[in-house]
Amino acid sequence: MIFDDDLTSCAELVQQGDPDRFMAVMAAPAEARPLLFALYAFNIELARAPWASQESMIAEMRVQWWRDIGEEIAQGGPVRRHHVATPLGRLLSAELAGHIDALAEARRWDIYTEPFEDEAAFDRYIDATSGGLMWMAAASLGQADEAVVRKFAYGVGVANLLRAIPDLVAHKRIPLLDGTPEGLRQLARKALARIQEAEQKRAMVSTEAGMPLLSGWQAKAILKQALRQPERVAEGSLGQSEFHRRTGLIWRAARRRW
Repeated sequence: MIFDDDLTSCAELVQQGDPDRFMAVMAAPAEARPLLFALYAFNIELARAPWASQESMIAEMRVQWWRDIGEEIAQGGPVRRHHVATPLGRLLSAELAGHIDALAEARRWDIYTEPFEDEAAFDRYIDATSGGLMWMAAASLGQADEAVVRKFAYGVGVANLLRAIPDLVAHKRIPLLDGTPEGLRQLARKALARIQEAEQKRAMVSTEAGMPLLSGWQAKAILKQALRQPERVAEGSLGQSEFHRRTGLIWRAARRRW
């Protein structure tokens, strides 16, 4: 597919707003990139919507706007003109667009300062955001078992959340049920176990569908860091060196092994 102005804009948005996913998209086959850029650009726009204003009503309206976009795509009708919504509507199937509603509903949590009610609520948030996004991407590209994809996505989502903790706390959010060192270790163990369960069933995800899972190539390393040194979560020092970050992706992409 030729990159028109909209898709180019999506790619630039991902490059600036989510450089890790941008690297993962560029490591994927060229034919997979249009859908991935449109989907990840949408994810950035939706993730930013709750922070668009200190007025909760305005933030709610921004989230609802994207929810309406998802409904338009899911109904198979015309999608309103927008540099991200337009290519997303062209590339994402109506069936998969149905997952946008749960993703947008989960993002409403970001608007407010209340903590998660319990572990189940936390898990639903991770599954709807990280899991929903990864499943839409994987299922758009090939055959895959949804449960396997979502297990892997849970681990990736937790790893991403742990890296974002300092910024969330600075904005007066309470993103963790238990922020003690042992609580962090338990969460990291759970997330690692989900990734390992998914890896054991890697054969249930086709090579094509596995391309979006490359975006989680750093998750295991980050979760292991949190397990060994939970203090790094609050310090904001989780993550790999630039060398390990790049070589790890190159190794996995070359072997098509998420």
